[in-house]
Amino acid sequence: MNKVRIGVIGIGNMGSSHIKSIVSGLVPDMELAAAADRSPARREWAAGFVPKGVPLFNDGKELIQSGLVDAVLIAVPHYQHPPLAIEAFKAGLHVMCEKPAGVYTKQVREMNAAAEKSGLVFGMMFNQRTNAWFRKMHDLVQGGSLGNIKRVSWIITDWYRPQAYYDSGDWRATWDGEGGGVLLNQCPHNLDLLQWICGMPQAVRAFCHNGKWHNIEVEDDVTAYLEYPGGATGTFITSTADAPGTNRFEVTLEMGKLICENTSELTLHRLAVNEREFCKTAKGGFDRPEVTVEKIETDKSNEQHNGVLKAFAGRILRGSPLVAEGSEGINGLILSNAMHLSSWQDRTVALPLDEDLFLEELNKRRALTKKKNSSGAVFETAGSY
Repeated sequence: MNKVRIGVIGIGNMGSSHIKSIVSGLVPDMELAAAADRSPARREWAAGFVPKGVPLFNDGKELIQSGLVDAVLIAVPHYQHPPLAIEAFKAGLHVMCEKPAGVYTKQVREMNAAAEKSGLVFGMMFNQRTNAWFRKMHDLVQGGSLGNIKRVSWIITDWYRPQAYYDSGDWRATWDGEGGGVLLNQCPHNLDLLQWICGMPQAVRAFCHNGKWHNIEVEDDVTAYLEYPGGATGTFITSTADAPGTNRFEVTLEMGKLICENTSELTLHRLAVNEREFCKTAKGGFDRPEVTVEKIETDKSNEQHNGVLKAFAGRILRGSPLVAEGSEGINGLILSNAMHLSSWQDRTVALPLDEDLFLEELNKRRALTKKKNSSGAVFETAGSY
């Protein structure tokens, strides 16, 4: 195999972007071999863009069974990620899945089990892991040179979306169509980075405000409190209604504080001695440890989606590392599921999550989903992706 023959399932915002990159040669080890979407309009767009002879299927399962591809890239509404991935593994195909891994962890565990049983390559589209500043944060925090984590704080409110965004698709911002709001749509990247850099908490208390700023039924404003093993605590605040928004990620450790601002600048406030040691040995009641401020240099590489696809092709062709293993997609989803369940039941949720209880509560909300357009008229979902 000289190139990976990829089939893109879902020609929406992200699927069409991936198709453009692959067709334009931005992923050299990959060629577009097929695409699928249930929407005639999206297939019509693709017909005018993809190379002549690339077949367009009405359904993802048809593409999977076509025998024309080595791997699939799944970019459809969230509930359909695990079923299509499982179908692809059964057909002997490698899988790259767009975020999130799914809507509820019980479903994603089935997908992970199918991937492991198949022995095929399974990757998640966590493109923010290619960001040079986040990679550096990961190395510094996980490397141990800065000591243990004491506090984590991420204010990520620059996901601004007007009402028109939510009105652009009947599946958007509904429990039955999307499975959640800002936590499931915009924040899977942030929740993945949070656990990748800082590890998983042991308990979550969250306040999710549904339709606070938009005419939607899911959350558009969230504040969560996290408790970590060893005593560290954290806060995670997000919204799609703040303009201008903020993107500031702080990690306070025993040897200093890392600050990543707007994902483009990383600063380390480095202590001369470990704060825990200083606290116990300082003689003056108002003494403070000496601190120096450093601008952290990185390799400045930030390949984003194309970098993830290059690594995916590299794993298939040469066995090289993925940016994110597909099995890791469940971790950030555990966090969002825990935040939802905490808010729904007005209590702290301990991890591991009660997955059956979460699904029971989610299904209650799915049963009440109302699909409306901007004028308020109820309409049925077309089920397109």
